[in-house]
Amino acid sequence: MSLRERETGWEMDIDRDRITRCPRLGGEVPFSYCEREAGDLPCRQVVRCWGAVFPVEACLREKLGPAAWEQFCAEVPKDRLMTLVDLAAAARRKREGQ
Repeated sequence: MSLRERETGWEMDIDRDRITRCPRLGGEVPFSYCEREAGDLPCRQVVRCWGAVFPVEACLREKLGPAAWEQFCAEVPKDRLMTLVDLAAAARRKREGQ
């Protein structure tokens, strides 16, 4: 990562191919994956995972814009119990469909 000056201030050059371990997937992923893991929005853990590497929050605020940033911050992840219930229901539907 490097900083370069532009007309409106400083701009970050981020190495989007830089890799870190993903606690959700259990393997290594590049930052470019984390930026778009949730479709048009970043992974909900991107700030936690990449915050020690570079100022990811500032980068995402600039890149996403105010509306998308608010949408990103407003997303509430499912708790573990609800995730397990959803997975069990999906497995039941799949088993019944066979």
